[in-house]
Formats: sequence, structure tokens, C-alpha cells
Amino acid sequence: MSRIEAAETRTLLPLRARVVPIATTMAASALAVLPFVSDTPLLPPFGLLMLLAWRLLRPEMWQAWIGLPLGLFDDLMSGQPLGSAMAVWTMALLALDLSDNRAVWHDYWHDLLVAALILTFCIAAGWLAAAIVAPVAGLQTMVPQLLLSILLMPMAMRIAARLDRFRLAR
Repeated sequence: MSRIEAAETRTLLPLRARVVPIATTMAASALAVLPFVSDTPLLPPFGLLMLLAWRLLRPEMWQAWIGLPLGLFDDLMSGQPLGSAMAVWTMALLALDLSDNRAVWHDYWHDLLVAALILTFCIAAGWLAAAIVAPVAGLQTMVPQLLLSILLMPMAMRIAARLDRFRLAR
């Protein structure tokens, strides 16, 4: 599908088809305000998981710039330094665009590996951004969060697939 056809398809979709991916990504980012107390960062970045799941499921749906407003919302919800998720999510989407242009084929395991690499980069960059602003614990504290994020990625992909069926239902 060319970019023109994708743009025409985007304009013809009903409101639900355009709102559901954005709303679910924002709702996943809002999970960061839940009262979960821990000494180390344990909860995965749910907003990033949903962003990656939607992008891997429907590569034609979002351009790379969508990382800016969704990342801003995630920064506001998570308490990370303002602009960190905006920059990192946009870089992740650009990396996915590059991966799509370079890869000859895609399957579940390829998408999961790409998501794991991007999650590693994003969590490490978030840790670095937090370390610049305030003193944080060692780099090993992000390992449980990273492992949990990678293990939850298939569930996020499954949720995005179910929501996609709802989104496109007549």
C-alpha cells in the first residue's frame, strides 16, 4: 500500500478507528499514576508497550511524529523529565520505520525481537534522563523492569490485535 492510499484510507475511517489506538495508548500511559509503591522501578512503561504493539500491528497507521504528543502525555503521567519520552518514543518510531524499510519479511519473532531492542533502548534512555535530573540507583535496578516489559510485550500485542478488531468492526 502506498503512502497516498494509506492517507486516503486514514481519512475514510470512522472516528472510532482513529480514536481507539490513541486512547488506548494514553490509557496505558495513565496506568503510571496507580498507587504502586516500590523501591525500584518495576512497572513496565505500559504506554510504550501499547505504542509499539499498535505500530507493529499496523505500520501504516501512525507516522513517526505521533511519538511527540503521546510521549508528552506519558511524561506528564509518569513524572519523567519533560521531553524524555517525547524524544525516545519518536526515535523508537523512526527506528521501526528504518527496520520496516530494511527487513524483507516480518513475523512474530522478528517483531518481538525488534520490540525487545527498542524497549531496552527506551528504558535505558529513561533511566539516563532520570539520572541527569536526580540521583538514581545503579543501572542494575532497571533489569527487572526491562525483563517484565519484554515478557509483557506479547500480551500488549494481543490486546492491540483485539482492539483492532473492535476498531474496524462495522
